[in-house]
Amino acid sequence: MRSKVIGALSIAVAAVGLFAATAPALAQGKTITVWWGKGFYKSEDDALLETIKKFEAKTGIKVELSQYAIQDMIPKTVAALDSGTVPDVAYSDTYDVQAQGKWAYEGKLEDLSDIMLPMKDAFAPNTLEAALLYNDVTKKKSYYGFPLKQQSMHVQIWGDMLEKAGFKAADIPTKWEDYWTFWCDKVQPAIRKATGQRIYGVGQPMGVESTDSFQSFYTFMDAYHVKLVDDDGKLLVDDPKVRDGLIHALKDYTDTYIKGCTPPSSTTWKDPDNNVAFHNKTIVMTHNFTISIAAKWFEDSTNPALTDAQRAAGKQAYEQDIITASFPKAPDGSTIRYRSDVKTGLIFANAKNKAEGKQFISFLMQEDNVRPYIEGALGRWFPVTKASQASPFWQADRHRKAVWNQFTGGTAPFDFTKNWKFTILNNENVWAKAMNRVVSEKVPVDKAVDELIARIKQVAG
Repeated sequence: MRSKVIGALSIAVAAVGLFAATAPALAQGKTITVWWGKGFYKSEDDALLETIKKFEAKTGIKVELSQYAIQDMIPKTVAALDSGTVPDVAYSDTYDVQAQGKWAYEGKLEDLSDIMLPMKDAFAPNTLEAALLYNDVTKKKSYYGFPLKQQSMHVQIWGDMLEKAGFKAADIPTKWEDYWTFWCDKVQPAIRKATGQRIYGVGQPMGVESTDSFQSFYTFMDAYHVKLVDDDGKLLVDDPKVRDGLIHALKDYTDTYIKGCTPPSSTTWKDPDNNVAFHNKTIVMTHNFTISIAAKWFEDSTNPALTDAQRAAGKQAYEQDIITASFPKAPDGSTIRYRSDVKTGLIFANAKNKAEGKQFISFLMQEDNVRPYIEGALGRWFPVTKASQASPFWQADRHRKAVWNQFTGGTAPFDFTKNWKFTILNNENVWAKAMNRVVSEKVPVDKAVDELIARIKQVAG
């Protein structure tokens, strides 16, 4: 998708002043190229386009926007870096997980401190910090990116299927072991008996090509308080307590499969597949790193292209049938502190129009612009700014409020923000490989964990 547009400005008063001083001299005749990941929903893309139009009208800077499928963004960007013809601004949902830390380390990213620091007070805790990365060329940390939105782990449950199995939401245990036993030993046989269908209690992502599998496994690690790196990115995997926690986490994760409580195909699932299984009602619950599952049904309920019956089904599913919930308590009874994946955009060090690109970012991050963009995703993304987090949007229904409760309860960053080499481990998906060693190759859990630790040390040590 290609369209043309324009931009500049800022979120905080200091940044507004900076824009006012520099815009007139920069604006005339300028064109910036912006590469952006295609949105999940039309309303998300529409909000971006509207912001670009406003930016163009205010500044006289023309914006050439190109949007690409998320899976294409990294290959296209790598090719652009290799050829030396990079866009002026780039955003992808995958940059932070797969590449940003590496590019910062190698000196390929522009330092955005001059626009991020004036906005600092506008950001919620544990958001701007995700862009504070180490540059091995300058030998220091700085803000090599701009936070735009974030996501975390949620559980999605078919409440009507739970009732058909003879249970209520209040029956779901909060203790760790009891929780997983409930879905496997109680709900699954009951729903199969009630329907005569081969329905599974759990949708457990385990595919090597699935980011859901490593994000979900991190939640299991966090349940056992596994800490792989310290705040400086130094590995802690030689600690016997870390190994023990990994063994417990991997055993719990793979036991669901071994007991036959997740579809056999879950070992090869890609990111959409647990969503599809849920939508098709072949599973009763799944854990997912956004509420995109519930949001799909909300979008159906408002989609004019669907029939009245389809819209009614969407409304019923979103407002009545689907439950958005949290994980149970950790095995020691504590509340799990969820990981937050803060999605970031970039300017490259060899971009041609860095000053104008920074103006575009500053304009985008103004509250009147960034809020419609985030809310256009229907709850799939959570804001990074304090003002947007306080928006009535997050109190409008039980799904969004569940997301708000989880984030405002406190989150923790992923390890790749502290040690960029974990992006390599995530790309390899060593976590899902360890799962498959256990369930497909019948390797003992402790051996699979030792192999996992060895690979972590080899890559990130």
